Amino acid sequence: MQQRYYSLDVFRGATVALMILVNNPGSWSHVFPPLSHAEWHGCTPTDLVFPFFLFAVGNALAFTLDRYKAMTTPRFLMKVGQRALLLILIGIFLSWSPFVKWDQDELIVKPWEQVRILGVLQRIGITFFLAALLLYLFKPAWAMAWGGFLLILYWGLCMGLGDPADPYSATGYFGQSIDAQLLGKNHLYKAGTIVDPEGLMSTLSAIVQVMIGYYVGDWIRQGGKNYEMLSRLFFIGTLLTLTGLMWDQVFPINKKIWTGSYTLYTSGLATLTICCMIYLLEFREAKGAWSQFFDAFGKNPLFIFVLSGFLPRLLGLIRIESGRTNDQGEPIYLSPFSWLYENLFKHWGNDLRIGSFAYAVFLIFVYWLIVYWMDKRKIYIRV
Repeated sequence: MQQRYYSLDVFRGATVALMILVNNPGSWSHVFPPLSHAEWHGCTPTDLVFPFFLFAVGNALAFTLDRYKAMTTPRFLMKVGQRALLLILIGIFLSWSPFVKWDQDELIVKPWEQVRILGVLQRIGITFFLAALLLYLFKPAWAMAWGGFLLILYWGLCMGLGDPADPYSATGYFGQSIDAQLLGKNHLYKAGTIVDPEGLMSTLSAIVQVMIGYYVGDWIRQGGKNYEMLSRLFFIGTLLTLTGLMWDQVFPINKKIWTGSYTLYTSGLATLTICCMIYLLEFREAKGAWSQFFDAFGKNPLFIFVLSGFLPRLLGLIRIESGRTNDQGEPIYLSPFSWLYENLFKHWGNDLRIGSFAYAVFLIFVYWLIVYWMDKRKIYIRV
């Protein structure tokens, strides 16, 4: 019988909570630097959120792959294909929602031509399916070799097809033009005016993030709760982190184009984080209100992520007069969420970033009450 690792649930829940925090500031103009993405190259704490979540997807796969491998190939493809497709469709639904928008004083249908096709859930679905497929078809060593090949292939494509002057720049990156040709500029992030951070080409490297998460999860599962497993886990995390930093010298760490160095670096940090959580929660049993708080998020991660994206969009249809006008003399309207920020949080302290941060923390507790209520009633929504 497989051992249960409470620490992995807490890790997943903490990642979701941090995702809500960085995605919901009171004002995007007033954010503390660690809660913003790196402008281009580099990695801030915010840039760890999505790769940590993909890593957690791989961890979970380590505890279910044996069941998948017992299936016939058609059954396996149908099972993981359905899950991946559902994630992609939910992601597109979230991009399109709430399906109408304000055009001056009239609600109009949001046209399909303006809907972004790619996104966070879409990337989760695609990478989960392809990582699971490689791990299903090949023995562990060969699947690992395929992962290494994908990283090298993506690096080669960036160098070979990008601008020779600077293939890793926003204007020199090759993937944006391919995304535009295949999907159309209007279906990309911000209508293709900047690089799509969940573009098709950078998915090659993101697949490996899930695979590394799988291998780490499988090592934890097979190693058992002992200090030998923990010390080797620490070594693996350190090795991945240092390898990513060394590769950064020639292939810069960059989330927006999800470079191979970024994959290794963030996977290493995720491994070290899990290592610390296993030590605290499984070995020292330092459980408490803090771990229970994050565990509630970890039991309904995708549901609360979708809700935290959908609810502000839906409430955005409600317009509350602010009493102010823009430069064109048109009235400025507030949604219920923005009204809450403007009237209760905005002017906390002398620094506007404090109120913006406090608002985001408040929303975390609002969403936590929802997942806490669901957990108490054993309601778990999974894809």
